[in-house]
Amino acid sequence: QVRLVESGGGLVQAGGSLRLSCAASGSTFSRYGMGWFRQTTGKGREFVAAISWSGTTTFYADSVKGRFTISRDGAKDSISLQMHRLKPEDTAVYYCAVHRDTVVMVTRGGDYWGQGTQVTVSS
Repeated sequence: QVRLVESGGGLVQAGGSLRLSCAASGSTFSRYGMGWFRQTTGKGREFVAAISWSGTTTFYADSVKGRFTISRDGAKDSISLQMHRLKPEDTAVYYCAVHRDTVVMVTRGGDYWGQGTQVTVSS
């Protein structure tokens, strides 16, 4: 069983920054990609960013490119999402995910999900 715990959400004004973190524990795959998705009320969960096991390959949604940066720590079991120049449309619940195949995760979502953390950007 994999457990993912997110932290770092909150309320910020448009143009501001936030940093989300996610820590994985439990029985994970030997190597796995990690990523972030977000969801607003009435909409499906959408991909935000992902990072490979090695940390050398990253993927971003077009809507966040140049503003968000995903990174992975040296121990490989936690990731961060640094968000700059936040916009009201970034408001959502952000979910951490893991998948044995990072590329598959981008389009199909994670094998496991965290509980989510709320990010609210005021205009």
